[in-house]
Amino acid sequence: MKPLISALVATLVSAGAAMAADGASKDDAVAMVKKAVAFIKEQSPDKAYPEFTGKDAKFIDRDLYVVVYQLDGKVLAHGSNPKFVGKDMSDAQDVDGKLYVKERVELAAKQPSFWQDYKFVNPVSKKVEPKQMYCEKLENTAVCAGIYKL
Repeated sequence: MKPLISALVATLVSAGAAMAADGASKDDAVAMVKKAVAFIKEQSPDKAYPEFTGKDAKFIDRDLYVVVYQLDGKVLAHGSNPKFVGKDMSDAQDVDGKLYVKERVELAAKQPSFWQDYKFVNPVSKKVEPKQMYCEKLENTAVCAGIYKL
């Protein structure tokens, strides 16, 4: 009986690890932002932003995607929802009423990189979930990618 219980526990642990691996990690988000910043510098914003926004983009990985904000809150690229591009989102609130874009661009104006917590719709699960967004300031923009935390 004990070998059966050990096998069952090992299976459950493996399944839990596999489910956790389905979403991106903090390291994945940092790497994605660094890759995006390098791409912008290499290709120019005009060439890079459409790559971030396109659904076949090499800047989308599972639930991880790139978003670029001008420091006034205008969305310049959005890997999950192209309808946001060109819009001033500084008044956008999460389900708790947090002005997350306003806070994000204020943080970007003050520091070269940061993490931010808020809630947003996960493009994979289609549910509002806690999210942590990593951003780096690049000239007058914030280049960001975030992970969902269940």
